[in-house]
Amino acid sequence: MKTPKRFSELPEYAFPRLRTLLGARAPGSNAPVEMTIGDPRHDPPAFVAEVIAENAAGFRGYPPNDGAPALLDSCARWLDRRYGYAADPASDILVLNGTREGLYNASMALCPEDKNGQRPAILTPNPFYQVYAVASLSVGADPVYVNATEATGHLPDFAALDPALLDRTAIVYICSPANPQGATASMAYWSDLLALAEKHDFTIFADECYAEIYRDRPPVGVLEAVRATGADPERVVAFHSLSKRSNLAGLRSGFAVSGPGNIARMKQLRAYAGAPLPLPLQMAAAAVWDDEAHVDDNRALYAAKFDAARDILGDVPGVTIPEAGFFLWLPVPDAIGNGEAATLKLWQEAGVKVLPGAYLARDTEAGNPGETFVRAALVASQDDITAGLTRLRDCIYR
Repeated sequence: MKTPKRFSELPEYAFPRLRTLLGARAPGSNAPVEMTIGDPRHDPPAFVAEVIAENAAGFRGYPPNDGAPALLDSCARWLDRRYGYAADPASDILVLNGTREGLYNASMALCPEDKNGQRPAILTPNPFYQVYAVASLSVGADPVYVNATEATGHLPDFAALDPALLDRTAIVYICSPANPQGATASMAYWSDLLALAEKHDFTIFADECYAEIYRDRPPVGVLEAVRATGADPERVVAFHSLSKRSNLAGLRSGFAVSGPGNIARMKQLRAYAGAPLPLPLQMAAAAVWDDEAHVDDNRALYAAKFDAARDILGDVPGVTIPEAGFFLWLPVPDAIGNGEAATLKLWQEAGVKVLPGAYLARDTEAGNPGETFVRAALVASQDDITAGLTRLRDCIYR
């Protein structure tokens, strides 16, 4: 079978590209440090296995497609605690088998076939999580990559786009805290984006999967802005996950929250094309969303790693410690050139594996905003992070 033409513009995924780049080259250390993929490695809550065992009989039946009432109620309680947002568990929340499913299927369910008589556009930040582009192409929309750079606060400036483009925009993807830069949207940013969505009649898909990994203050969520501005909840679909918050990427538990109209359409699609989470896992997820103690502990572990990053890299020109998330978005010195060259140098000379920033972005008329960056994930142990960042500093910044 041939790949559909609309997917031909997709480059190879970032991690196969990295394997090709490094090839069989040996690391420059007997103790290499892996800092590429954002795969959480802190311990998940100890009670998860117990809850699954207690509910193991649920594996024999088909799980509820829209989410078990206990899990829906738990998600609603969390939204109230975290954002002061009152969501109806029955009509405003859809349980997901990981938020990647939701981020993709929301476009399938909610993107119109045309917008004002034209082919719809879907806007994404650049760099971005690659599922945004695949979803855009799957629905026959034009993906438009909006560069997020230091000049724009590492968040896309959608208001600066041509009004004609905004008029045919159906969906805007936005990630806050941003992957990879860690920038967070303020109340003003969210409020302005909501006003822009109302003016040009598009829907905001707010990917907030890193919302609980922050240094000092909880990032403002889009639902707080919906509540503060009185915006229509149908203007927004917000996505949340246990993968980063609770180190449970393998549980595949997330949820989407929106107005009842959007959620009804997403449920309808999911009834045919979804893969609901097994009931024992839903019961475990309900317990995890209700618990905050393990989240505080997890956040403290990341804070210690970022304290180490500040100590090791704080005096390097151009390096900033992000407000949230668990990545460092590190500038490549001019003498090295670009992210690929820095990645090769770090691996061959220091045994530190990072990801070229260009692999997370697309080329645009204004260039590839990741070209002169590398991304380093701070998910390994404290000792490995300290060793890796020290070697990284000595290799490319001295």
